[in-house]
Amino acid sequence: MPQRWLVTGSSRGIGRALSEAVLDAGHRMVATAREPAHLADLTERYGDAIRTVALDVTDPAAAQAAVRVAVDSFGGLDVLVNNAGYGNVNSVENMDLDDFRREIETNLFGTIIVTKTVIPVMREQRAGHIIQFSSVGGRVGAPGRASYSAAKWGVEGFSEALSLEMALIGVKVTVIEPGGFRT
Repeated sequence: MPQRWLVTGSSRGIGRALSEAVLDAGHRMVATAREPAHLADLTERYGDAIRTVALDVTDPAAAQAAVRVAVDSFGGLDVLVNNAGYGNVNSVENMDLDDFRREIETNLFGTIIVTKTVIPVMREQRAGHIIQFSSVGGRVGAPGRASYSAAKWGVEGFSEALSLEMALIGVKVTVIEPGGFRT
């Protein structure tokens, strides 16, 4: 039976490759991006198996709308992949605090916002799988990557606590910690 997926950050890199793999495997999905026009070719290729939605993960109303599309289109949601994010490179001394804050908002709070939004759906189903993209930067800091590491360490701690809560209702939580690679 096809699963119902929601993947954030589907327009490029890991999110794009994952979206194509999910659809090639015969599943249905909501693919999200800040600019869903970048996903138009997926709609052309996969038709009714995909819905594309504009999503700024830091906007709770937009997250709610994306989850609603999954539920209304496919009858529920089996897998959430929190993939959206980015990384600045700058020393702590030279970084702009607003840039630091925006990176934390996207990489950590965006993950929290979208996760919190899907929990009621998965609770009602008493099943689901939440997959969080972190990084080795969530375990080991690197020069010039303080804001990225701070956000990803937050994702690690949040996800560990979340996994204990969700186990009580049959929902799995997985953290993926890739190292550096070209996307």
